[in-house]
Amino acid sequence: MMEVELRMEKKYDDEEKLGTPARVLDWLNKTLQSREPGFPPCQNTDWKSIQNFLKDGIVLCKVINTLLEADKMPKIRFRSKAKMAFVAMANIESFNLAAEEYGVPTEALFQTNDITDGRKGPMINVINCLNQLGFVANGKGFQPAYLAPEPPRVEW
Repeated sequence: MMEVELRMEKKYDDEEKLGTPARVLDWLNKTLQSREPGFPPCQNTDWKSIQNFLKDGIVLCKVINTLLEADKMPKIRFRSKAKMAFVAMANIESFNLAAEEYGVPTEALFQTNDITDGRKGPMINVINCLNQLGFVANGKGFQPAYLAPEPPRVEW
């Protein structure tokens, strides 16, 4: 495995220790439940479960549409049946464009293949983007609020 990917995996592990993936997933689940009470939540917080939950882009598009609607912005179009890879990739790209429009900084966005390739290291980019999306949503007063993990404490 390449050194870059190993560093990314370590970053993911560090964020996992802080609880960031679990917090992001909890917020996504609550946001989806507020919009569609019967929507099946992702139960597990391991990277593979999160990747499987997000890889077709449908959840991402539903979440960003909920945020856009609450902010009185136009919703995005997406395909709710994304069995083929190019449809999933189009959904993910639509999410990224809408997230940027919503206020997520360009440098916080992720590449489509960060989700679709199914590797742990690149999933840190997805988690970081969704973490940033939660902060932007909080800044706009969106409910349910995103509860960010506590930053690590420095022991003196």
